[in-house]
Amino acid sequence: MASELKHTEDMLVKRVEQIILEARQKVVAAVNTTMVVTYYEIGRMIVENEQNGQERAEYGKAVLKRLSAHLTQKFGKGFSVENLDRMRFFYKTYSQNSSTVLTKFNLSWSHYLFLMRIDNPDERSFYEIEATNERWSLRELKRQFDAALYERLAMSRNKDEVKALAMQGQIVTKPKDIVKDPYILEFLGLPEMPAYSETEMEGQIIEKLESFLLELGKGFTFAGRQVRLTFDEKHFFVDLVFYNRILQCFVLIDLKMGELTHQDLGQMQMYVHYYDKYIRLEHENKTIGIVLCKKKDDALVEITLPEDNTQIFASKYQTVMPSKEELKRIISE
Repeated sequence: MASELKHTEDMLVKRVEQIILEARQKVVAAVNTTMVVTYYEIGRMIVENEQNGQERAEYGKAVLKRLSAHLTQKFGKGFSVENLDRMRFFYKTYSQNSSTVLTKFNLSWSHYLFLMRIDNPDERSFYEIEATNERWSLRELKRQFDAALYERLAMSRNKDEVKALAMQGQIVTKPKDIVKDPYILEFLGLPEMPAYSETEMEGQIIEKLESFLLELGKGFTFAGRQVRLTFDEKHFFVDLVFYNRILQCFVLIDLKMGELTHQDLGQMQMYVHYYDKYIRLEHENKTIGIVLCKKKDDALVEITLPEDNTQIFASKYQTVMPSKEELKRIISE
């Protein structure tokens, strides 16, 4: 009887804790939204006031100084001339985007301060949508931008599909949509030179699985490592197995330290065929295989894989975050 009462009390405590945590999260979200909308409105008023001035540049600077002094005296920190100018720029940036409505500012002010630095409006829109949909922290947003996610996705799309990225974010409808080239794995903490083994790399991926899932993209869940396939009394092992909930299929990943060979692609084809024949269920889609390698020859990949291939992919990986310019060069090679 006493143990049942204790269990009931424990359940009550957990439920109350959960309600309080959810309420606090809603309050924080509401405060963030209200603050962003307020800054947008302040920016709008500053811009409209400037447009009524005779000598806009000098007039605007003088007004911002007086406004800053007044607001700082009345409300404290946060209303410096620099911050007011950011609010002004925020309004000018987002008032030009008809798809942005005041009630749809879903990110924090810190997110928008970062987004405003992105000159390309399509690229900025893409990162805003993805940060909102995937609930990226500011750190995750910066990491994805530094890793040139937009450029990596845009390179494999035509003009209309690139525009769709800006309007809708990343939409996954076919296997090719989930594949990146290259993959950026700087979070593993491995050196650029091949002074580590495939086993060590695999171990680091498992240890930092959350970061690896973020780099993989939408809909991935971890299913296993070194998954054994057995036929004709021979054992083969798939390095990493994931399941993509959006495409409803298994995704097999093999890690290769050196340059990609046709044998690597052939081995992955065998793994994929095995999964399609013995593992996947009737309602699931065909298995996808990705070989992650340090180097690859696109001509080799093209000649090895069939023309109608939609299941096997080869992508390069980098263990050190290159500069934005270097990434663009790598992508365009």
